[in-house]
Amino acid sequence: MPPRVLIALTTAALALVACSSDDGVKVGPSPELGPSRERTPPDNQSIFGSGGLTFGAGADKKEDLGEGAVLGVNAYLWRASLDTVSFMPISSADPFGGTIVTDWYTAPNAPGERYKLNVYILGRELRSDGVRVSVFRQVQGRGGWADAPAPTTMASALEDTILTKARQLRITGLQTDAAQ
Repeated sequence: MPPRVLIALTTAALALVACSSDDGVKVGPSPELGPSRERTPPDNQSIFGSGGLTFGAGADKKEDLGEGAVLGVNAYLWRASLDTVSFMPISSADPFGGTIVTDWYTAPNAPGERYKLNVYILGRELRSDGVRVSVFRQVQGRGGWADAPAPTTMASALEDTILTKARQLRITGLQTDAAQ
């Protein structure tokens, strides 16, 4: 038998023996050991603490995280961001990290320039500083596309549009919940 195979088998056997639950302690009532030793944690307890391990918004939290609060970010901001940049081709969208990256978009009325956006949703709460937009602009020249400064107000105008749309979605959601 080759030495590598022998070493692998020995390591596997030792690992299996180390996982054995027979540690010399009897489980169950015994006059010499007292009551049985509890091997399972009490209800609602885990190695991650009393709340356990949750992904997204916890069900026990009462804060308004938006509809579909399983996202890693505010659902209203996420939906409003997607709606706002829906006219552009989306290169990637990460609902858990709160990032939307568009591909280059050329407006029909300005064929010599194109724009690209990065939208960052910064938290789970619907706040005025909860979204950040980065705008990139390129203009076409003789040598191809070249970077150019974007209009200074474009990023803040897009952020305001996203926030307004998110507030409208939230109000609509609250009215729908109240009607039910």
